Amino acid sequence: MDIRKVKKLIELLEESDLSEIEVKEGEDSVRISRQTGYQMPGPYGAFPAGSNPLPPEASTETFGASTKQSRGQIVSAPMVGTFYLAASPGSPPFVEVGDRVKVGDTLCIIESMKMMNQVKSEFSGTIEAILVGNEQAVQFDQPLFTVV
Repeated sequence: MDIRKVKKLIELLEESDLSEIEVKEGEDSVRISRQTGYQMPGPYGAFPAGSNPLPPEASTETFGASTKQSRGQIVSAPMVGTFYLAASPGSPPFVEVGDRVKVGDTLCIIESMKMMNQVKSEFSGTIEAILVGNEQAVQFDQPLFTVV
C-alpha cells in the first residue's frame, strides 16, 4: 500500500472522532488505531443501556433535543467525514433553516478521504433544523438535518 494513502488515513483518523480505521486493498491491509484510555464497550461499539455515548460537552441539549421534538424526517450522514454546508468557503450554503427542498436537492457535502460527496435530500419539505456545525466531523448515520 502506498505510504501517501497511509498518511491520508492517519489524517482522517486525527480529524475525526474515530478510534480505529482498517482498510483492505487487494492483499494489502492496514489498521490504524488511536491509543486512548477508553475502550469501546460491547461488540460493534454498542453502548450498554442507560449509558451516554456522547461526550459530556455534546449532551442531549446539543443533538438529541432538536431531534426528539421534531415532527419531521431525519437526513443522516451516509459516511464518516467532514461536514460542509457550502461548496467552498466563499459560497452560499446549499440550504438554510426554512428553505424548501425537493427529493434529490443537494443539502451538504461530506468530505471523506479527500473525496467530496454530495448528500441529497431523501424527502420533500422544509429544512426544520441543521443538526451539525459547518466543518465538523460526522459519524456514519449521525443525524444532519430534519425536514418537515
